[in-house]
Amino acid sequence: MFPRRPPAAVAAWLAGAAAAARAGARAGGLPALLASQCRFVTGLRVRRAQQIAQLYGRLYSESARRGLLGRLWRRLRGRPGPVCSLMAALAGVFVWDEERIQEEELQRSIDEMKRLEEMSGVFQSSGVEHHSPEPKSQTEGNEDSGDREQPWEMVMDKKHFKLWRRPITGTPLYRYRVFGTYTDVTPRQFFNVQLDTEYRKKWDALVIKLEVIERDVVSGSEVLHWVTHFPYPMYSRDYVYVRRYSVDQENNVMVLVSRAVEHPSVPESPEFVRVRSYESQMVIRPHKSFDENGFDYLLTYSDNPQTVFPRYCVSWMMSSGMPDFLEKLHMATLKAKNMEIKVKDYISAKPLDMGSEAKATTQSSERKNEGSRCPAQIEYA
Repeated sequence: MFPRRPPAAVAAWLAGAAAAARAGARAGGLPALLASQCRFVTGLRVRRAQQIAQLYGRLYSESARRGLLGRLWRRLRGRPGPVCSLMAALAGVFVWDEERIQEEELQRSIDEMKRLEEMSGVFQSSGVEHHSPEPKSQTEGNEDSGDREQPWEMVMDKKHFKLWRRPITGTPLYRYRVFGTYTDVTPRQFFNVQLDTEYRKKWDALVIKLEVIERDVVSGSEVLHWVTHFPYPMYSRDYVYVRRYSVDQENNVMVLVSRAVEHPSVPESPEFVRVRSYESQMVIRPHKSFDENGFDYLLTYSDNPQTVFPRYCVSWMMSSGMPDFLEKLHMATLKAKNMEIKVKDYISAKPLDMGSEAKATTQSSERKNEGSRCPAQIEYA
């Protein structure tokens, strides 16, 4: 857990520093003497750190030491430079207390779906030709006028697919929202295809890598690493994100929430561009049941792809990429249904129901390279 230098090696290093200091003094070189002094002081501090590590090793258990280093890493990870990388490598832990997706986040997504359904119902009952109204955020109307988010702008309006966008305050980016309907597949099939990473690698040609890094037994949240091709001439992007899904059979709704995180076991690679700002929420409402054809879905998505292209280019990519991805997901679901391709049933094997979070009393740092989980995000931003 703690990096240690053997006592003999430390002694040899200090002896070498002392010898170098004497040689520098004899040579009369002030820069050499200063460098030797710095090396000697560094050696003393390394030995002190080793002694502290040995002391903590005797006083605390392995889990306690990991928690201690995890808290220290959490305090320093926001600082730029090598400090964050050093602490992440030293701790080697993911701070679930800070990063797990909470039940409140799932409920907020479900509430957004309810509001949109209520607004749509008002339009239908009034006898007016039905066009899905612009969705409203939970916080709209509660902020001061200067901080209030701008309204949603309709980008695409089709019979079973409607796409809005809204500027993200303080950035040149947009948040996108899709409300759609499918009538030829079941909610269970559509939901499972989204989550199955092994099947995703078969139907999505853009996937380079997709695997589960770690799972939390408290909430059922998972950390995934996903690497995907981006349109030429852009470099491939990689995402490290936490996701959590829930199936509420009593209220006939499914929800999947994902957002970007940092994980010490997945450092940034020079081969890919790391996407550090990403959020996705998918809510599925069956028309009848989970196993009968027909459902509505609400997808809210945003990320920062770290491109140098103008805002209108990124917006065009997103506006065209989201429908393309959703249609590929739909076709993959149809293929799995018609060809009876085996897809893991996440509804029957769901990690935790909503409301069970308070009953869990333990958390896991197990690393499971499962090949059966999948992100719920779009390839384009």
